Amino acid sequence: MEVKQIVTGALDENCYLLFQDDFCLVVDPGDEFLKIKEAIGDKKVLGVLITHSHFDHIGALRNFLTKKSIKIFKKSNVVEGKTYEIGPYHFEAIYTPGHSSDSVSYYFKEEAKMFTGDFVFKDTVGRVDLPTGNEKEMKESIEKLKQYADEIMLYPGHGEITMLSDEKKNNIYF
Repeated sequence: MEVKQIVTGALDENCYLLFQDDFCLVVDPGDEFLKIKEAIGDKKVLGVLITHSHFDHIGALRNFLTKKSIKIFKKSNVVEGKTYEIGPYHFEAIYTPGHSSDSVSYYFKEEAKMFTGDFVFKDTVGRVDLPTGNEKEMKESIEKLKQYADEIMLYPGHGEITMLSDEKKNNIYF
């Protein structure tokens, strides 16, 4: 699976395009739909994964809602721990509240990749002082994440990609 990062919007949100064969999954289409669409090219979009519903992560979502063939994954319609299969993709939904009550991380076990939204960033975590943020839930989500394999690459909603092993060693919140 090839991962392409597209930085969108005024808050430099990371939208990720996951390419496999002739298909694409979109993670957090934050803004600038035309920029995202151009990067997708002629690949068939099978689904959109939403890590949480803050405006900077869903600004271009409405453009994907016009096609009934595109499945939308978000906290209100995923089951924690369940493995989803869509086209050539297999991923698990993990509830990771703290930054927001609807935070979900998506784990692609076979590829050792996890898309964390604003839950975990390189060397820090997302804010908990916004509406529905919760420090206690953030700590519980971090404890949950610590149980996963060190070699997992973390793809955050803003900033640089990191490895879970690096966060376990260097992130003060861990």
